[in-house]
Amino acid sequence: MAHLGRLLVPLAALVLLLWAVRGAHGRRSNVRVLTDENWTSLLEGEWMIEFYAPWCPACQNLQPEWESFAEWGEDLEVKVAKVDVTEQTGLSGRFIITALPSIYHCKDGEFRRYLGPRTKKDFINFISEKEWKNVEPVSSWFGPSSVLMTTMSALFQLSVYIRTSHSYFVHDLGIPAWGSYLVFAFATVLSGLLLGLCMIFVADCLCPSKRRRPQQQPTKKPSPEFSQPLKKVEEEQEADEEDVSEEETENREGESKDTPQSGLRQRCVGPSSATDKS
Repeated sequence: MAHLGRLLVPLAALVLLLWAVRGAHGRRSNVRVLTDENWTSLLEGEWMIEFYAPWCPACQNLQPEWESFAEWGEDLEVKVAKVDVTEQTGLSGRFIITALPSIYHCKDGEFRRYLGPRTKKDFINFISEKEWKNVEPVSSWFGPSSVLMTTMSALFQLSVYIRTSHSYFVHDLGIPAWGSYLVFAFATVLSGLLLGLCMIFVADCLCPSKRRRPQQQPTKKPSPEFSQPLKKVEEEQEADEEDVSEEETENREGESKDTPQSGLRQRCVGPSSATDKS
């Protein structure tokens, strides 16, 4: 009997351990999982979001506190969620996640970054006492739903696609690394040319170019202050020209009168000289 009792004690401990592990795994988590497809649900209601990575030790230490805080979600009327940045690169680009773990508070589409202590009690006080009102919200220009952050999200997703394609070329197809780089360089140049042509076409359609005609320089009219002296100068010149023309006509008339008198004198003098010679 004593030997049987010694066997039953470790067996009962093993059964209890297995039951506890099963209960821990079977318990439903109150933390919601956000992805690139359903993140727009953040724009309605009140949320607390954690950005984490499975390999991050600080994120692993935060998980128990975050799970226990999520159990208070219904009482606080707040939804608790998490985002795995290794899988949801688009969301990490929308929020510009540079440190892990990062926690954000969202209230009706207005986002604030939580920088307080990371304990269950502090999370509860942050919501119940509305401490989030003392935190400056993220500017609408840098909000997750803005055009700028949407573009940033697309760039993050593009970087992941390029990395995946590079690994596919090198490991699966056996292309050398430099060959993969040449493929991406050619694709970059080609896409730049196509984008430039599209932009030129759109600009030409919106603002068609017009042939420029040579601009005629406008003649400057003299101001009234200088017009009167110019008129006087012109009148004086015209008067001088008239005087000169009158003098010339008088001189010509005087010359024409002198020529017949000299002829008469010659005729009169001619016979007298003939008589003297005789």
